[in-house]
Amino acid sequence: MKKLSIIIPVYNNELNLRSLYEKLSKDVLKKADFEYEIIFIDDGSEDNSYKELLKLREKDKNIKIIKLTRNFGEYIAVFAGLKYADGDCLVNIAADLQTSPKIIGEMYSWWKKGYKVILGVRKSREEGKIQTFFSNIYWKLVKKYALKITPEKGYEDFLIDRKIVDIIVNTGEKNSPVTGQILWYGYRVKKIYHIRKKRESGKSQWTLAKKVKMFIDTFIAFSYAPIRIISGLGIIISLAAFIFAIIILFNKFCNNIPIQGWASLMIVVLGLSGIQLITLAIIGEYLWRNFDESRKRPIYVIEKKIGIDDKK
Repeated sequence: MKKLSIIIPVYNNELNLRSLYEKLSKDVLKKADFEYEIIFIDDGSEDNSYKELLKLREKDKNIKIIKLTRNFGEYIAVFAGLKYADGDCLVNIAADLQTSPKIIGEMYSWWKKGYKVILGVRKSREEGKIQTFFSNIYWKLVKKYALKITPEKGYEDFLIDRKIVDIIVNTGEKNSPVTGQILWYGYRVKKIYHIRKKRESGKSQWTLAKKVKMFIDTFIAFSYAPIRIISGLGIIISLAAFIFAIIILFNKFCNNIPIQGWASLMIVVLGLSGIQLITLAIIGEYLWRNFDESRKRPIYVIEKKIGIDDKK
């Protein structure tokens, strides 16, 4: 019998964990034609999430727990789950219940048909219009400038074959979202559409700072568009400066128009200085990620493992 590993990163989700397991058990596990393991990764939670996980493990010994020393970030937590999973295929879902666990059964059925990558794609979102708007803009930019096969409204939940799990683990990238890596490998993709539900309880930990980091990491890891934009901007500004200089010199020597305009000159200088700083910042983001990879620090640090084979 095949084995499915269910990976669930947890960060301050104590209010959702019991309901999540009950729905998983009712909608997926009791109807399953496969063996399973559920790996919860406590990503430095500051609430009682870890205690709730221990209570769940008392009910189901197929539950395994990885407790990280601090909050390393969602896709680092997912990576930790990938490393310690031993299923023939692996599914990742969030702990906030905004995706129905029922999607797992449908994903698994498509995996049995030969698909190695099955994505839970958002058909729509039961969330605020502003949040939905910016999320859609982000995924459209990723699709256009980074990963062409990205679903237009994005995805977070996925099921992947063991072969892909091994590739991701062996690659071990620190600042590259797992969701992007899965698409980059180029395997045939099956999309399953679902409605992203409104959060029932608890507060989202997906802060603005984390969203900005995700945006930067995605483009730095999978696109050279920022560098191309810098090059294009430099060419345009240089041409404009050259043409403007010719016009000024022509008016000076041919029309006897004096060169004036201290205020306008300062505006140009300040504007160009701002562009230079932005350019350096973009280059710095690329250089920082190269430096971060070269230091060979561990991607995460584990405080405790429960139910996990220590040989890994």
